[in-house]
Amino acid sequence: MSAKKIPMRMCTGCREMKQKRELIRIVKTPEGEIKLDRTGKLNGRGAYICKSEECLKKARKSGALARTFGMEIPDEIYGKIETELDSVE
Repeated sequence: MSAKKIPMRMCTGCREMKQKRELIRIVKTPEGEIKLDRTGKLNGRGAYICKSEECLKKARKSGALARTFGMEIPDEIYGKIETELDSVE
């Protein structure tokens, strides 16, 4: 019997491939709202990030999340995501 395949995703901050369960999903909902998706099942465009503030800062500096979602992300959204990341860690 073959081993079960483990889903891999790339962190938008550090650009490393990691197991999906080690990452947090950030989603842009069909209504245009950007938020943390703890379940990994919300509808919308998703991007993955490590559970560290460093990766969020890298993604913010490089504009990776803005490119992924095709829109400019306001500072208050980054602040909200950062506080939610603190509660996850």
